Parts: sequence; structure tokens; C-alpha cells
Amino acid sequence: MSTVRVAFQSKVATSPEELWDWSTSVRGVDAEMGPVLKLDFPKGMTHIPRDGSGLGKPLGNCKFLLFGLLPVDLSRLTFVEVEPGRRFVEQSPLLSMKSWRHERTIAPGPDGTEVVDRLEFTPRFAPKVVTWFISKFFQHRHDVLRRVFRERRAAARPQVAHPA
Repeated sequence: MSTVRVAFQSKVATSPEELWDWSTSVRGVDAEMGPVLKLDFPKGMTHIPRDGSGLGKPLGNCKFLLFGLLPVDLSRLTFVEVEPGRRFVEQSPLLSMKSWRHERTIAPGPDGTEVVDRLEFTPRFAPKVVTWFISKFFQHRHDVLRRVFRERRAAARPQVAHPA
């Protein structure tokens, strides 16, 4: 089976700092993935290593739960590169993949922040189905990102009362 390479890019209505905090927090990852998948993070984990500590070492076993219920995969969550505030690379052994690499980059843009997810993976089985699912899943994650920060921005705007 050959390696699949796909990328997803979005402009998000927030600062790079806020998006980095979101992208490296368990809460942010859960929100992006839900309700399709839930990642069962190691107990007590609130953020991925943001300072580069523990690179290349598995942080623990994480189950992927379809709709938060049905175990569908297992990851040995491993980060191999971190550039604080800008980029991380997660390269975790997965039961479903011969290889998996996820790079997220965050950069300031003229009207918000650009976020790019680049994926390289080699499925162990059903490559067309797996590629379709991964593509739809990361489109969903980017839809959630754009929506959450658009709603936060709208909620932060002062409400102007107009006299009747």
C-alpha cells in the first residue's frame, strides 16, 4: 500500500496564540474531533507537550472511540517535533496504520490565523475507505475550528442598543 498525503487549510478568526492554546489542549482537540471521534487521552493530561519535553516518547495509549462509545483504533500518542506557538508534529503508532504523521502549523494572516494540517499515512487495510474517512474527518475538524472561533468573535463584540 502506498502512502497517502493530504492537507487541510483554514483561516480562523483568532490570534495565533489563542489558536495554539486551543490546538494543544485536550479540550480543543476533543471539541474539534467530536462528536465523530473521541480520543481517550492519558489520565490527567490537559495539553500536549508545548515546550518540546518528552519528544519521541509515547505519552500513553489512547483509544479512538467512534461517537464516544465504540473503540475503533488505538494510538501510542507520540509527538516528535514542537515549535511553541507555531507547529507540532505527531507521529504515533496506530493499529490501523503502518505509518501516521500529522503536522499542524499556525501562522498569522491578514484577517486572522492560518492553520494547516498536513497528513501522511499508510493504511493497513481498505486504503480508499480509510482515506475517505480521514479526509471527511479533517474537513469536519476545520469546520469546527472556523465555527467555534467565529462564534467566539461574535460573542465578544459589544452589543449596541438602538433606541426604539
